[in-house]
Amino acid sequence: MGSMLDVENLVVSVDGRRVLSGVNLSVDDGQITALFGPNGSGKTTLLKTIMGFPSYRVESGRVMFKGRDITALPMDERSRRGLGMAFQSPPVVRGVKLRDVLRVTMGKRGPVSEERIDRWAERLRLTGFLQRDINLGFSGGEVKRSELLQLLVQNPDLTMLDEPDSGVDLENIHLVGGVINELLGKGRVKEKGLKSALVITHSGYILDYVNPDKACVMLEGSIRCVGNPRDILREIREKGYEECVRCLSAA
Repeated sequence: MGSMLDVENLVVSVDGRRVLSGVNLSVDDGQITALFGPNGSGKTTLLKTIMGFPSYRVESGRVMFKGRDITALPMDERSRRGLGMAFQSPPVVRGVKLRDVLRVTMGKRGPVSEERIDRWAERLRLTGFLQRDINLGFSGGEVKRSELLQLLVQNPDLTMLDEPDSGVDLENIHLVGGVINELLGKGRVKEKGLKSALVITHSGYILDYVNPDKACVMLEGSIRCVGNPRDILREIREKGYEECVRCLSAA
């Protein structure tokens, strides 16, 4: 099994404040990794740095994607190479229709027909949203489904999901979880070339639909623990992140 993503000793600052302090993380081909951590621990910063947001300044370290150093590449080039991200709270984009951005996206990672877009939109109950401004007046569940529709069209090799289960009701989480499985390849066999994912979750609800291979815990800007996703989630639910801190302090 090859490596899809390698984050090596990554130190990142935002607006002059250091947020990530020597992050090391790997995601193999066909592997799903869950990322846990309290608010402010650096999870979203990590994903946005991997995606190449310009305001996230890499002081040292590097990001390797499919064996190539992408640390200095702009966001659009990373997207063309196969990185995709769904945001926790994406912005409203006035004057840009959802179908328009899907048309721009399709073809960059392989041909996608208008008919396929329409089928995916129907699957996600977004047919009536294609001619609406992106996220304008959308509910929380509709925003999540819109983000997934854009990812389906993009068809990334590595999908990064920032809390896909936050602000989503039970009906929507079932739909969102099922589509994420389709996006990543439900029933996939671990072999080179299959899709990978990095998923941030606080509640863990998404794990009822997406079965991660491993989990990492971020504390104070670095990865502090790697292990079995179910075991880690159970410990967090029962004892909170304070137990992670105590455990590491005693090590």
